[in-house]
Amino acid sequence: MKEIEINLNGKGMRIGIVQSRFNTPVCEGLLGACRAKLEEQGVAEDDVTLVTVPGALEIPLALQLLAASGKYDALIALGAVIRGDTYHFEVVSNESARCVSDVQLGKGVPIANAILTTDTDAQAEARMRVKGEEAALVAIEMANMKKALA
Repeated sequence: MKEIEINLNGKGMRIGIVQSRFNTPVCEGLLGACRAKLEEQGVAEDDVTLVTVPGALEIPLALQLLAASGKYDALIALGAVIRGDTYHFEVVSNESARCVSDVQLGKGVPIANAILTTDTDAQAEARMRVKGEEAALVAIEMANMKKALA
């Protein structure tokens, strides 16, 4: 049996990041952790492109445009949807996740989805570092898996 090994070497990899500006402190925390982990894994700063958008529902369109460019090995979605008093939380959470998956499957470009969906600001702040780091590792691993299967 041939097994594709996990490869977390990001050297030479081109990564696109789409970050929501809504819930800025959490999104900046996600971005900082993500960028640090990408660098730690060998991704050069010059090989990372950051696009910011107003909120989580705008992330999929920016991802789609980046994916269509053919310039990126993987993409990363960073955002935070924090529950409020209305049904809007469910709409934004569900639609952003569905659309991110649609872009990934439709364009064939790996996307690490780190759009947090939490009940409170404190939960989001507690998760932002770990999720930012995980997004970087997922993007690298999936891009390398895609290359190995090509």
